[in-house]
Amino acid sequence: MMNYIKNFLRYKGLLREFITRDLKIKYRRSILGYLWSLLNPLLMMVVLVAVFSNIFRFDIPNFPVYLLSGQIIFSFFAEATSLSMNSILDAGSLIKKVYIPKYIFPVSRVLSSFVSLLFSLVAILIVMIVTDAPITPVVLFFPLPLLYILLFSIGMGLIMSVLAVYFRDIIHLYTVLLSAWMYLTPIFYPINAVPDYVKSVISANPMYYFVEAFRDIVVYNQLPNFQTNLVCFTFSAISILLGLFVFYKNQHKFVLYI
Repeated sequence: MMNYIKNFLRYKGLLREFITRDLKIKYRRSILGYLWSLLNPLLMMVVLVAVFSNIFRFDIPNFPVYLLSGQIIFSFFAEATSLSMNSILDAGSLIKKVYIPKYIFPVSRVLSSFVSLLFSLVAILIVMIVTDAPITPVVLFFPLPLLYILLFSIGMGLIMSVLAVYFRDIIHLYTVLLSAWMYLTPIFYPINAVPDYVKSVISANPMYYFVEAFRDIVVYNQLPNFQTNLVCFTFSAISILLGLFVFYKNQHKFVLYI
């Protein structure tokens, strides 16, 4: 384990360069640049609030903040894992030429998406101010659920990057899976609006707990309870440990498939 940590610290400068590169590529030739990290969730929130507030009429206090908080967390996870899934394939020519720790490629994709997530948090603050939502000292604990979802996304990103090397079809199937996953996460509807058999499925969904932990802090002005923290920590720990195990077991065979 210490060797892995030393290796990570040795290449942290390269990891930082890859993160910077990914962000530059993402906003290349964009006039507004990083402002899109703020505008994208705001514009999507306006559309969804108009639809779900007026047509479906879910009775959720401060629905804009409720919606945006769930939307930002899930969007980060979807983007981070989708980008990391292609990371090894995209770096194939570089991997064949020089030695670089291969985990850097998927991890840098997740971390660059995390930087965009941090910019998106400004959108939540703006909506909270506009809608006159209460802002209490509890909001200072927002990094806790973000840490959970970051670790979970890194683990999932490592796994998806391995699967994509061996099974290219997973790149297309994952888009469909993310759509189903999104609808099974209470982002724009309350969990009490679904039947009991659907609730049992949602209760096995890790994203439900990450979203709820974040909402507890920014929407309900309370710390996530012990059970929510325990579930989030467990899912994050399993994801990162399983991701590292799968990645290190397979990384030496990447050059045969890329």
